[in-house]
Order: sequence, then C-alpha cells, then structure tokens
Amino acid sequence: MARKKIIAGNWKMNMTPSQAVKLVEELAPLVKNDEVDVVYCVPAIDIVPVVEAVKGSNVQVGAENMYFEESGAYTGEISAAMLVDAGVKYVIIGHSERRDYFKEDDALLNKKVKKAIEAGLVPILCCGESLEQREMGVTMDWIRFQIKSDLVGVTADQVKDIVIAYEPIWAIGTGKTATTEQAEEVCKGIRECIAEMYDQATADAVRIQYGGSVNAGNAAELFAQPNIDGGLVGGASLKADFGKIVCY
Repeated sequence: MARKKIIAGNWKMNMTPSQAVKLVEELAPLVKNDEVDVVYCVPAIDIVPVVEAVKGSNVQVGAENMYFEESGAYTGEISAAMLVDAGVKYVIIGHSERRDYFKEDDALLNKKVKKAIEAGLVPILCCGESLEQREMGVTMDWIRFQIKSDLVGVTADQVKDIVIAYEPIWAIGTGKTATTEQAEEVCKGIRECIAEMYDQATADAVRIQYGGSVNAGNAAELFAQPNIDGGLVGGASLKADFGKIVCY
C-alpha cells in the first residue's frame, strides 16, 4: 500500500495567537488537499486557538516540543497529556534547534518519543547532519546513530506510525537545499536502517519527510522520490507558498 504523503509546517518561534488564527484562516482555502496529511506544528501558546480555527478542515495540529514526565515540578514544560487534551495529534521531537540550542541528547529524546507514543501522539522525529559531518563523509553513520538511539525500546508496531524527518542542518533556514539525489539517498538510508532494526514491512510503512528549505519550487521534485513521503517545512509554511507545497 502506498504511503500517504505528510506535509507539516514548523512555525518555530513565530506568530502570536491572533496572528496564528489570521494565518490559518488565510491558508485554509490554499491547503485543501485530501491526498496528503497537512499539519501545522505551532508554538505552545498558539495551540488552543489554532485547534479551534482548523475545526472542520483537513488540517491537523502539532506541537513543536513536549516533556516526557506526566506532571510535576517542571516549570515551563508541557506534557503529552496536556497536548492531547488540547487537540494536538503530532509533536516534533529532536529538531536540530532543540538538540543544538537546548542541548537535548538522544537519551532524553528517546524518553520523549516513548511518552508521546504512550499518550497517543504521533512523533515527528528529526535527524540530520551538520555541514562538517557531511564533508567528513559520516552523514549516514551519524543519522543511523540518532535513529537507533532515539528508538530504543520502541516496538515495530509503534514505529510504523512514527514520522521521521530528515533535515540536513546546513540546509535549515539557509536557503540551501540538499539536491534531490542527496535527500533521496539519506531517506533511503533511513528506511534501510529501520528495516535492519525491525523488518522490511515496518520500514515500508514508516513515512519519511525531507526538511531543509523546502519551497514551492522544489517540493514536487523532492516529493516524487520513492523514499520521500512529504516535507517538514519551515519559513515557507508561514506564507501562501505553503498552499503550493501542499498542492504540489
């Protein structure tokens, strides 16, 4: 069975609640495409108004982060249960900005992945290499390490529902995009890694996104690749271009 494409916007730290509702309303007629899953991953403070604003549409709402504890003295954090209760379906875990700026390591991300699954959320698990790692020729070694570490203790049935997002760090917000061949090569390598960890049927079920300066001009070519099942879109998800990406 063919995998359904999933195109998610990662808003990062942009959009106040009122701006978020306005953007969602503007994008609504542009992102109508029942052939793909469309997700807005929004800042925590925007979740409740955006969930309300997308009701009755084809859009699902995701969070940009969460903590792995159920509740307690974790000032400033948000639990999986809070996200579920607010109407969230997806959650980004392990984005390179979280790994870099906030020093989130793979042991922590593994706990987040397992807690998200337990709560009924779909993790969008990010992986990717730096420019230095690519130039050293260790791209797949590094990404395999991330995937294997982040999925410790996760079963094959659970992995089938996870979304993996490959984002070369050197292409995030830089305007640089991995070539179609580079993107497909790594996404294929990720699928092969999942097959080794579990089995081929599990690997064939997992949806793998490409992220890293995806735009209206390159989306169709990227998404046509056999192992690229959509995109995790940054800056372009905050404007009308997102509609062109969703309806590629």
